[in-house]
Amino acid sequence: MNVLHICANPRPVQESVSKQLATAFFMRLAERNPDINVTNVDLYQSPPPFLTLPAFRCVWQPLTEPGYKPTTGEYNATAYSRQQVEQLKQSDVLVLTMPMWNYSMPAIMKAWLDQVIIPGGTFAFEEGGAKPLHHLQKVVLLISSADDFKEEDPRDGLTRELRATFEFIGVTDISIAWADGQYGHGEDEAKEHKEIATETAQDIADEVAEMTTPVTEG
Repeated sequence: MNVLHICANPRPVQESVSKQLATAFFMRLAERNPDINVTNVDLYQSPPPFLTLPAFRCVWQPLTEPGYKPTTGEYNATAYSRQQVEQLKQSDVLVLTMPMWNYSMPAIMKAWLDQVIIPGGTFAFEEGGAKPLHHLQKVVLLISSADDFKEEDPRDGLTRELRATFEFIGVTDISIAWADGQYGHGEDEAKEHKEIATETAQDIADEVAEMTTPVTEG
């Protein structure tokens, strides 16, 4: 089984609650199933480009203009996208680690998503909706935030957007470990929320460790 870990937090692990959740998750995963292959991508070490006009035309123009053939420059503009899409398509589980910033995800994570959630890459349009072009089974979100959040909180522009994005390409198994209330709510409360989120991350790791890779027809 292949697990792809995308991290979008510039802070060192000792200062980052979301990275600490990731540490707990992957330590438990390694304990439970050491044969799982993990690929780590730190977006702040290898930042994704924003989707440029040439890249946009290469990916999206064929949808509105059947038979459209991208220019060499347009094709070359999608080099990062092609590499990241291929990496994602080799994965069974995707883990996203990030803080909540301004009630949404860091812009660098959105830039990565814009490079990989693309037609001809991770999905194809068919009559009735999108057809997955991947075998991703599960998405795991490891998140921290300053404020407290209740379920279906209208301020949450992070998990709701990600859930909608991945459900669009056919991934409905989405698990979340969220350490909320980390700033301005008292040290004891923040610690309690972090401990609960850490336990949740470890429980999710147990679930991932027991997953099996589906057999695909050749």
